Amino acid sequence: MTQAKRIPKFRSETAERRYWKTHDSAAHLDWSKAERTRFPNLKPSATSISLRLPTALLERIKIAANRRDVPYQSLIKVWLAEKAGGPWKKTRTV
Repeated sequence: MTQAKRIPKFRSETAERRYWKTHDSAAHLDWSKAERTRFPNLKPSATSISLRLPTALLERIKIAANRRDVPYQSLIKVWLAEKAGGPWKKTRTV
């Protein structure tokens, strides 16, 4: 492999994400030397919230989730992401 390019310093995670969408990582490192690794203690980045819902609405959501064979909290997240135009819209389907 030729000399690897230096990975630039990024001002933010958004800037880094934008960079990697338009640049091939193979120019920066030798993937033939890559090794598999595991991160068993990695915690997902999420924030817990409390949300009060009318009982009847929550029951309807649970019924909809049951029909789809998914947890009702997951279904709520998918619906919220779809409504907000978030990243789950394209990556998750229920």
